Amino acid sequence: MLIDHVLLKIKAGDGGTGVVRWRREKHIPYGGPAGGDGGKGGDVYFRVVRDIEILNDYKNKKEWNAENGEAGKKKSMHGGNAKDLFLRVPLGSTIYNKTYDIKYECNKEEDILILRGGKGGLGNENFKTSTNRAPEEFTKGDRGEDAVFEIELKLIADAGLIGLPNAGKSSLLNALTNASAKIGNYAFTTLEPNLGAYKKFVLADIPGLIEGASEGKGLGYKFLKHISRTRILFHLISAENTDIKEAYKIIREELKKYDKKNKENNLLSTKDNELAKKKEIIILSKIDEVKDKKELDKKVNDLAKASKQKKEDIILLSLFDDKSLKDFKKKLGEILK
Repeated sequence: MLIDHVLLKIKAGDGGTGVVRWRREKHIPYGGPAGGDGGKGGDVYFRVVRDIEILNDYKNKKEWNAENGEAGKKKSMHGGNAKDLFLRVPLGSTIYNKTYDIKYECNKEEDILILRGGKGGLGNENFKTSTNRAPEEFTKGDRGEDAVFEIELKLIADAGLIGLPNAGKSSLLNALTNASAKIGNYAFTTLEPNLGAYKKFVLADIPGLIEGASEGKGLGYKFLKHISRTRILFHLISAENTDIKEAYKIIREELKKYDKKNKENNLLSTKDNELAKKKEIIILSKIDEVKDKKELDKKVNDLAKASKQKKEDIILLSLFDDKSLKDFKKKLGEILK
């Protein structure tokens, strides 16, 4: 199961404490303070990687702590600095530091410093003066920063495949790419987004939407956000539908309602384009299921009227027809370029 949302409590390491120590060497007759400083606590970074399933690592562990710095040592030796903690997050994540109200957009592979470890404390050697030759003072290390982080994955793809359940999205993804999305003749075969690579482009199969998806019905609302970062939408409508216009309008209405809801909740950023305004390519799929040419022509006409697009711009597709699939691949390459 793809996990695309987690809440984590994270803490950077505390600085090591300074210590009180004294010189005991024979050749230094009067001795003196020799307490070393504590080491620095570990910083925390998010490491952005190309793995959409990486949030599964946090399924059973919600609290993460970087190591603390070592305490100071005798003979004025510093304690060791702690190792930094690197937590992997998927490319395409939006991260909210809910404690300090900071937002990070993970749009490229990089390491992002999110919390700083505490400085080490001072040993008693630092407090020696001309009037205080035997200081007992020392300081503890500073506490490392801590915060609560909300991580939300939004897939980054060149194109998103959308449509009602059983429109043929997963089958098309499998036919075009090296993906192995589950397919079947029943609703909600796809339970999580699937990605596939076609040439240099990334395609995302978004699980079947239904009427009311923007309000949480079916699986749609959970996955609508994954379309927000796609450049273009391929809207598949199965020729099996008896009411082609209605099948098309259901999805379009859900995109508009989702946009409206995000606007009302102030969730649309400058980088999150409104779904309903994205470029849309309409595909009438499973045309092999329609044996009568007049009936197929009527479905194309109905779809053109509903979408307000030209008939010739609607792509007719049958995955059981090699020529149909070959023609589609040619158009797909031109569109994505």
